[in-house]
Amino acid sequence: MLAACGSPTQDRTVTVAVASNFKTTMDALEVSFEADTGYELDIVTGSTGKLFAQITYGAPYDVFLAADQARPARLVEDGRAIAGSRFTYALGRLVLWSEQATALDAESLGASDLHRLAVANPDLAPYGRAAIQVIGALGLDAPLSTKLVLGENVGQAFAFVSTGNAQLGFVSEAQVLSRTGTERGTFWRPESDLYDPIAQDAVLITTATENPAARAFMDYLNSASAKDIIAQHGYDLP
Repeated sequence: MLAACGSPTQDRTVTVAVASNFKTTMDALEVSFEADTGYELDIVTGSTGKLFAQITYGAPYDVFLAADQARPARLVEDGRAIAGSRFTYALGRLVLWSEQATALDAESLGASDLHRLAVANPDLAPYGRAAIQVIGALGLDAPLSTKLVLGENVGQAFAFVSTGNAQLGFVSEAQVLSRTGTERGTFWRPESDLYDPIAQDAVLITTATENPAARAFMDYLNSASAKDIIAQHGYDLP
């Protein structure tokens, strides 16, 4: 009988699978959402590709915040996400980042003393794909081919630079802005026409159809207060 009635705790909680680049922004959204609604968020982060695979294998997520549009769309097509629930919640900005306080630009990628460049795996992470597009557009595929250090996601690419395992890294601007003072280092923002737009979509997973907390979070993500937080953390709005 208890199982048939459902779990009151479960109805108050929404489990959100979040692309790594959006983690710090999601932390701020969590505080605001929980204060406004009384619901609770359970956040799981990873590469968009890995989270997508977990959902297709039945991972118990309610909402998917991807770093692309393709995978949420595929979940809708496959019947694993609710038709009509998908929307773009943020437009990502790709930057080249260094922890050192030295000026960066496109020429920094061709410097002879650059030995390791961190990027997210382009097969799993949209920010990694965008980084490879920038490298190709600048004609640096060959010179940089032996210098790339691949992270599973953009969070790991960021960690490679912050731990000194790579001199430079292509990451999300939001990750850099989450740091303050000298810890922020320096970054260069490539021209947006050098890579495909990083439109990040949210979608409601089919198993969360009757979860009021999940639907409340999707509504909140479209609210003015949520959009203000997203913009303040280094994203453009659709």
